[in-house]
Amino acid sequence: MLQISWPLLAAAGLATASRPAKRLDNGLALTPPMGWNSYSIMQSNAKALKELGLADLGYYYVTTDCGWTLPHRAKDGTLTWNETIFPDGLPALGDYIHSLDLGFGVYSDAGVQMCMTGLPNQTGSLYHEQTDADTFASWNADLLKYDNCYSSKARGYPNVDYEPLHSPRPRYKTMLEALQDTGRKVLYQICDWGVDFPSAWAPQLGNTWRITNDIVPEWRTIWRQINQLPPSASYAGPGHWPDLDMLEVGNDIFTEPEEQTHFTLWALAKSPLTIGCALKDTFNAVSKSSLAILSNKDVIAINQDSLGKAVNLMRRYTDAGVDVWAGPLSGDRTVVALVNWNNQSISGQLHLSDAGVQSAGHVKDIWNDKTSSNVVTTYTGDVAAHGTLLLVLADTTPAGTYRTDQCGHSNGDRVTYSNVYGMTDSGEYTLTINFGKSNEDEKTVHVSTSASSEPQKIRTSTNAVSARISLKAGSANSITLKTSANVDSINVSHPEGKFYASTAFSVSGTASHHKCTPGLCAPVGSKIANLTAHGSASVTVPTDKRAGSSRYIELTYINNDVSLDSAWTNGTNTRNITVAVNGNAPHRLEVPLSGRSSELFSPMKGWGDPATLGMLVGGFGGAGGRDEIVVSNAGGGDGVQPYGADFVGLRVV
Repeated sequence: MLQISWPLLAAAGLATASRPAKRLDNGLALTPPMGWNSYSIMQSNAKALKELGLADLGYYYVTTDCGWTLPHRAKDGTLTWNETIFPDGLPALGDYIHSLDLGFGVYSDAGVQMCMTGLPNQTGSLYHEQTDADTFASWNADLLKYDNCYSSKARGYPNVDYEPLHSPRPRYKTMLEALQDTGRKVLYQICDWGVDFPSAWAPQLGNTWRITNDIVPEWRTIWRQINQLPPSASYAGPGHWPDLDMLEVGNDIFTEPEEQTHFTLWALAKSPLTIGCALKDTFNAVSKSSLAILSNKDVIAINQDSLGKAVNLMRRYTDAGVDVWAGPLSGDRTVVALVNWNNQSISGQLHLSDAGVQSAGHVKDIWNDKTSSNVVTTYTGDVAAHGTLLLVLADTTPAGTYRTDQCGHSNGDRVTYSNVYGMTDSGEYTLTINFGKSNEDEKTVHVSTSASSEPQKIRTSTNAVSARISLKAGSANSITLKTSANVDSINVSHPEGKFYASTAFSVSGTASHHKCTPGLCAPVGSKIANLTAHGSASVTVPTDKRAGSSRYIELTYINNDVSLDSAWTNGTNTRNITVAVNGNAPHRLEVPLSGRSSELFSPMKGWGDPATLGMLVGGFGGAGGRDEIVVSNAGGGDGVQPYGADFVGLRVV
């Protein structure tokens, strides 16, 4: 597969972590929750959800965030509200929100104080969980957002603690049990900022859980947030949703294409869609452009799709500044987003194979508001700087399948399939020809491709026959069949290639071999770490000069450089890894997180959890039938990632 994946999880001892045995089942959040959550004026913005038509689109919960309570509790030990900000009280606010047929959300904290700074200290719910749960239930709250500040007793209750001595899980479990004891169904949002890889345990406790540190009002935050999604994407499902934090759409921070990209990625990730801007109050009103983005029915439908599957990172073209994210939708449809991270517009060419399909009978280009029919192999569209090409594909064929009626061009006894995609230069592709009804007992086929000057002659009496063919990387290939028989379709399968384990590589400079905890660093059991601009790993492999100079390289890497403390500055949740062949210029891949276990308490702290991601690398076909491959972090000293991802092995396809 081309997509990011986690090899041999069960063998790596991660089956429990990746598939929670039990999940919270309270009947809520069967699709990702939608709503509004801010520190702004509550009633007018709740009313605006109705007046602007957002409530009709699914934005339901209105949540009062941090800042509503006082530094002390009432005499009876309960939380109470700040009467200066809420003169009528929180119960009255809840009644008003309910009168609009909206859900009432409240906020509290699993520590001794809430998170808000710049205001008097506000008491948290730690050690008062049942009292506070009863209070929220008495106010008829429908949602609780539960934060993680001032919660680490062992460290003296600091505001934030990204390296607590104990997992935050027990504190969230205590509040869950208190909520359940009230008898009221409350949507429970866990907000521990991604500490202790909550995807491994939070689905058992909450309906949503934050997988990242807070979003910040800078474009760079979108790159950081989305690079933390891949290890958590598979945990999404009805009732349980990884949370990328609230939306900044409408806060006059991003350009229109940037807002579209932000909204797209959150929707495709199946993150809750929580508006964080002022919609309409005494001081502010959302712009028409931002309102149109928040109101886009097609994007909302992707987020609320009944299948409940989050997208995966399928391809990252780092040198070109482009990502491809894709995933399944109900009705056998596929959603795919080509994201342009460049500071200038591009003509984006999407290879449909990157999304796992070869052709689509119907394509909806959402942000460009256009539709197309019978698209084969590639789709091209202009993409603004920091913008996204967002497509929904229907009536699709799987990658590598070319139907004659859709992809073939007949001329007498010849049929030619153009725009055939190759992921690598190779003479080892498998072509399967599927025949239709024929009166011929024996069929003869002459096969030729644009990448080979030597046609093949095949005789068969079966309904399908296979042959070995050559293709070049890219979508400019063609296959021609000369036969009198009817051909329904052809299938093209790429070669498996050969895997080279890190143990086969020699190291130099800072790079070093490391044995892993048994069961981790699959499938090798060890890795090469400390890849830098001054440390590399190399191996020499046999080459096939007939194939061409470009090969698809699938890297098995490990990255658990979680940007918690660095989230406010230059944190990206990524690391670089470069591949150079025969002394040619290195190709760079900036990989997202791979860790699927706790960065604090698990064996190897998540640095034994591998993932795979690939790129096309040129320069093959060295002298003497041998190619030298060098894995490093070339140029890493020039940026904020001096250390590369750890390296488990690579497959040369």
